[in-house]
Amino acid sequence: MATILITGASGFIGSFFVEEGLKRGYDVYAGVRKSSSRKYLQDPRIKFAEFDFSTAEKVQAVLAEYSSRGVRFDYIIHSAGVTKTKKKEDFNRVNCLNTRNFIEALIASGMVPEKFIYMSSLAAFGPGDPVTGQPVRLNDTPKPIELYGFSKLEAEKYITGLSGFPWLIFRPTGVYGPRETDYFVFFQTINRGLEPYIGFKKQVLTFIYVRDLVRLIFDALKSPHVRKGYFVADGNEYPSELFAEITKKILSKKTVRITIPKFLVKFIAVSGEKIAGLWGAVPTLNSDKYNVLSSTNWRCDVEPLRQDFNFKAEYDLEKGVSEAIAWYRQEGWL
Repeated sequence: MATILITGASGFIGSFFVEEGLKRGYDVYAGVRKSSSRKYLQDPRIKFAEFDFSTAEKVQAVLAEYSSRGVRFDYIIHSAGVTKTKKKEDFNRVNCLNTRNFIEALIASGMVPEKFIYMSSLAAFGPGDPVTGQPVRLNDTPKPIELYGFSKLEAEKYITGLSGFPWLIFRPTGVYGPRETDYFVFFQTINRGLEPYIGFKKQVLTFIYVRDLVRLIFDALKSPHVRKGYFVADGNEYPSELFAEITKKILSKKTVRITIPKFLVKFIAVSGEKIAGLWGAVPTLNSDKYNVLSSTNWRCDVEPLRQDFNFKAEYDLEKGVSEAIAWYRQEGWL
């Protein structure tokens, strides 16, 4: 039985990675912090590995303990990271420096896996050209527009600069599904009868349902491909109005459409960020989020996925949103 370590296992995507690993017969180690919630990690087959990635030495100490017990991680999915944080410098510290510490410890401990998958984001490259409407391609120069994207890009630069290290990098677009909290805010808003838009220009969105994403990643583990990066989306393009129409249909809601000028949204985002910061909170709408929401072209080229992994999404947006909303209702979120 192959052994897999999944960091960030307590998170939205990480918890689905753990489920998929168990489903496929792996000996699954869920990489968590001592303070991490284990709400979605209740299967008794899960083994837990507590890591502090703040220094390579701390990681080495944990790896040495596992090595002394004869445990070796055949595969690693590094999903740990932050998408929002109280302190802006934490983006680089957690997403980049901690990744570097982890990999340095693996190399120093002689515990480099057969394959190391780094979960990055389309945010590392940023949106496509708003004028031409062309999708972001692998040979484009990355142009992140938010601190989260910059931190992911810096981690990528470190990883791709390693000699002989068996990495694969995946950059999913908007990931949604059960347990996710950011898109849930949109569903919640529609459920309350409001349909908000930012600015007056049409926005094109792309998505990947969480179950499609984890299926792809586990297929990639056993593929011959290594030292390559990919964008991940379901292959469709969705105008923001269509996203709203699908959500309204599934929720059986009529809404009042509200279009808010960009300058006003930016003012609210910046002001809210400063006010929330006084209480150590992170508002859902902040300056980074404004940059993302106001960008009009989130197309990305997924043809390399089809070529290398024969990937075809099982969920389009309507099927995925239906399943997600059913879960939110079942759990009492909606």
